[in-house]
Amino acid sequence: MPFSRRSLLKLVGLSPLTRLFGVQFAHADDRQFRHALTLFTDIKYGPDFKHFDYVNPEAPKGGRVRFGIIGSFDNLNPYTYKGETGQGANNEALLAPSRDEPSTEYGLVAASVWHPDDRSQVVYRLRPEARFHDAQPMTPDDVIWSMQALRDANPFYNSYYKNVAKAEQTGDNEVTFSFTEAGNRELPLITGQLPVLPKHWWTGKDDKGRQRDIKESSLEVPLSSGPYRAIEVKNGVSVKMKRVEDYWGKDLPVNIGSNNIDEIEYIYFRDANVAFEAFKGDQFDWRTETSSKTWATGYDFPAIKSGRVVQEKIELKQVQGMQSWALNIRRDKFKDPRVRRALNFAFDFEWANTNLFYGQYIRSRSYFNNSEMEAKGLPSPEELAILTPLKDRLPPEVFTTEYTNPVNATAQDRRKNLREASRLLAEAGWTVTQDGAKSVLRNAAGESFAIEFLLDSPLFERIALPYQQQLELLGITATIKTIDSAQYERQTQTFDYDVIVGNWGQSLSPGNEQRDFWGSEAAARNGSRNYVGIANPAIDRIIDKIIFVKDRPSLITASRALDRALMWNHYVVPMWYIPYERTARWDRFARPDKLPDYSDGFPSIWWWDEAKARKVAGQ
Repeated sequence: MPFSRRSLLKLVGLSPLTRLFGVQFAHADDRQFRHALTLFTDIKYGPDFKHFDYVNPEAPKGGRVRFGIIGSFDNLNPYTYKGETGQGANNEALLAPSRDEPSTEYGLVAASVWHPDDRSQVVYRLRPEARFHDAQPMTPDDVIWSMQALRDANPFYNSYYKNVAKAEQTGDNEVTFSFTEAGNRELPLITGQLPVLPKHWWTGKDDKGRQRDIKESSLEVPLSSGPYRAIEVKNGVSVKMKRVEDYWGKDLPVNIGSNNIDEIEYIYFRDANVAFEAFKGDQFDWRTETSSKTWATGYDFPAIKSGRVVQEKIELKQVQGMQSWALNIRRDKFKDPRVRRALNFAFDFEWANTNLFYGQYIRSRSYFNNSEMEAKGLPSPEELAILTPLKDRLPPEVFTTEYTNPVNATAQDRRKNLREASRLLAEAGWTVTQDGAKSVLRNAAGESFAIEFLLDSPLFERIALPYQQQLELLGITATIKTIDSAQYERQTQTFDYDVIVGNWGQSLSPGNEQRDFWGSEAAARNGSRNYVGIANPAIDRIIDKIIFVKDRPSLITASRALDRALMWNHYVVPMWYIPYERTARWDRFARPDKLPDYSDGFPSIWWWDEAKARKVAGQ
């Protein structure tokens, strides 16, 4: 869900759009407005629901929670792609997602919503009570301005909403979005995710008389509309948020039992080791552990032994996307799929899992791991109906072989896999030459094969180092470069790297974001998530199948077809996943008896437990 730059479509009147697309607005009396939107047909909660099942509607309000964040910030405007953004903005969207449904959103700023069967447009009716923190009402004009301003300010929004042809006010509290194409099931829902921004604030001046510009970074806290507002900012160090007592939406069904913590503070650390020591020293409350070594060996400090800190695996029904060594195929040395496949044969996952990860991980073999969308066995007849017309543009193995990764269970396997990597590289035109005592892989032009791994965290150095050694056995010169997060973001946005750690999270309902991950247009657009540089018409065709499916079985089929096409093109060297969240917390909080299926819900649906907090404090 990110994308292209400034292709602002001018807002035009109804008649030109009607002439252009042949769209006729339904008469108001014919439209059945609903309280929710879903991709297909299932909506769990009816129009009179009081609250989500996974909340405690009687949860007390109070207390505080502190988060530790690795990095820093020089910007509080989250709507521009410039700068390194910190917390601070808290604007509500038209709709709010349910945490126990894969693809359903309920009214938030919008009280109700309607779209025709072909999804060629969507109409929102706003709540008259919706307010910004300065008490100004949210209006259709704010919604329309938000769409235009966000697309102008950020490549993500420009691409995400590129199929919105027009936004206009069609009633006192009514906004209509019309689309460039019919049948795209996600377009109504993704417009529902639009944050509604205060036009009057962004087009005004700051307290120094300077004109605000949503396209530029700024350390001024933006005017917001949500349940929290920033009350204290220490530049690059911390942001403190306070619950808004008179928040306009606090009694809505989507918010009952949520937003229970009075104060949320985000504390920034430039070093991961320093952050962990800070957690152990009770300088922040909640940690989602990303290091298997730390999870296995680091949680033996006194607060764990006394029970004041709880270490917990939280199982979630989530798709595990692809984390990998992402190869930038914009670079000539990675264009040949045999080279890319050889790099997978050189990666020793089994050694890393045993010696570095304490056996915690499962090797990724899919872009939709741990889900029904993961391609297994050979293509089904339904998949073949998608894949066969593209046969000339797909690797033959897509049709004949189930994808598997090389396995290095023994030393013999490692030698065999390195030999296969050497064979593939030689087949692709790379041969080993001697440079003194050192073997160097060169192509026909005499150029040596060199790879730079660009990292933004020292944690990945210990994974890259043994991979580096394996590559050097093949004659590849591998270097590892770790830079700060701001520089890393700049280089990844402009695709200035050989190899990075690519991570593509997936949902249970993949859709338009796949264009940003793997689509040809995104390959050439700075700021996209097509880190690999895939520009393959067959991939584009399969993505369109995903976007325009009519039902969930068809979505699963198309996702499996995409999975096969991506895996057999060897665009990445797959890493690993775990099917749960590793969490640790200072035991000051309580939670509902059953967490939602797709989120740990912290801190939104948890609450401060005074008795636990006193016990942790030793009172």
